[in-house]
Amino acid sequence: MRAAIGDKLVVRSRCIGARDRPRTAIILAVEGEGGRPPYLVRWDDGHESTVTPAPGAVVEHYPATLAGG
Repeated sequence: MRAAIGDKLVVRSRCIGARDRPRTAIILAVEGEGGRPPYLVRWDDGHESTVTPAPGAVVEHYPATLAGG
């Protein structure tokens, strides 16, 4: 997994049949090398935390980061 500042982290429930919507966060800082975790994120509820995403989490790239800028 690789990310850049401004990308969105999407974490879906790992429970089968869970009705919870996915949690999303904006990546504020990339603390690993080459875009790898851990990431400092701001969740939709405004809470900030450092996370190392579990398997199944997805990074949605901002268009500017796809071009390297």
